Amino acid sequence: MADSLILEVADLEHDVLTGIYSEETGKPQPLRISISAQLKCAARYAPDTPLDASKNYMDLKFAATEALPPGEHFKLIEAVADHICETLFLQDERVEAVTVKIVKLAIAEGNEKIGITLTRERR
Repeated sequence: MADSLILEVADLEHDVLTGIYSEETGKPQPLRISISAQLKCAARYAPDTPLDASKNYMDLKFAATEALPPGEHFKLIEAVADHICETLFLQDERVEAVTVKIVKLAIAEGNEKIGITLTRERR
């Protein structure tokens, strides 16, 4: 089994223009986004290992917030997840796979979590 490193950001809440129904279009919806990115792993991480031997966790947050095109409406949350994956692949060639979980907060009626999980591997 090969070594792997997985960076994670969990339960990030961000408003995104998404949806297919008339009551959803034109206004941002709150989404809860979790991201896991699998990276090629260094042979060892010593106490003085520099950040460039890994990846900044904030890059994952950026992919789910600032990197989403402002004003663009995503009909499906699957498209939001796909955009996040592609952003991370473009940022860093060491990213081997990305999993994005998105929960649509506006449609929940209680404690249920309605949404998707998309996993993409580098092609």
